[in-house]
Amino acid sequence: MSVRLKSLLMAIMSAALVFGFLHLFVHEGSLYNYERLHIFLFNLCGGGTILIYYTEAKKKISGKAVLFLCLAVIYAILAFLKIYIPAIITAIILAILVDTVRIRKFSIFPENFFNSRTPVSEKFHQASLLCLSIGLLFSGLVILNNEYLKIISLPKLQLDTFFLGFSFPLSLITMSVMFSYMKDSVEKTISLMKNIGFWTINLGVIIFFFFILIEKLVPQVLVTIILFSAVIMIFFLFTKLSNKHQQKNFLTSGILFLIYTAITGIAYILFEFTPCYDSANMKVLLRMHSFAALYGWNLCGLAVICRQPDFPIQLHSGTIISIHWLTAVILAPLGTWFRPFAVLALIGYVFVLYMILFSKGRTGRNLSQ
Repeated sequence: MSVRLKSLLMAIMSAALVFGFLHLFVHEGSLYNYERLHIFLFNLCGGGTILIYYTEAKKKISGKAVLFLCLAVIYAILAFLKIYIPAIITAIILAILVDTVRIRKFSIFPENFFNSRTPVSEKFHQASLLCLSIGLLFSGLVILNNEYLKIISLPKLQLDTFFLGFSFPLSLITMSVMFSYMKDSVEKTISLMKNIGFWTINLGVIIFFFFILIEKLVPQVLVTIILFSAVIMIFFLFTKLSNKHQQKNFLTSGILFLIYTAITGIAYILFEFTPCYDSANMKVLLRMHSFAALYGWNLCGLAVICRQPDFPIQLHSGTIISIHWLTAVILAPLGTWFRPFAVLALIGYVFVLYMILFSKGRTGRNLSQ
């Protein structure tokens, strides 16, 4: 990945976090939802571009990837400014663009999902692209329904709810990278566990999202517990089957972030059952959950993808991972309410991004720390 592309991605991802704190520094009566740019810039613009770049596997970024990045930024701005008709058109074009990349890499119909001999890493990779194109298409349909057609009326059927549609592809591509580092095993049990992990994660999130839309709390808890169990199983497989190398440090940190988000997510849903539940009071827990997912788990996978040809890189993984956790789990959630913590979170985040993206590669032995 070129220095220019890494600089551009760093600028976009840094701007995403800035918009997450911008409500502290602008007039409270603003008509615009900065949360949209906060999420869209990281997940769709930065993460989506990295996914396209990784799928095409070219030394230089392709014209399609550049077009995707430009259109994704345009879509984010249009959705933010509530200019909806052009936003819908842009979302559809983006969905088609992603699907052309997916079909060229894999196939029109994902028959590999049902082939037990296909590596699970490839299944997750194709699922990531498919999820991104479907998420883009659905986001356009949600805008069309809510602003113009008004056919379906559900409180949770909002564009902002479909942030998951742009976050989930990044989770899947991180899973793909993790499984690509797992050694092949002749044991049928291991192969079965890998495929169970694939289907549980994909179907589980789809079902969970459906229960969010219809606001059914008990099924949400049950599905979340199943997903949590699948994540623990994948963590066990990754620990057992992957060799010790620097990438493993970052990916292990990533899946620990994922476990943390699962625990905070379950806790948030359980609190909704209590008589004293107040969404305003629970915003702290929700922020802890979302920042760990977005800037913790997702960032770990994207970092490994961006530097994959360069590993091992010249940095002390333990130090960077510690600063990363401090930033995502403590400073960023507190920064939602307090300006000093917002500034510290931004400094810590930019530092982690810079060190991961621009530390020099090292040939020779792998770094274990």
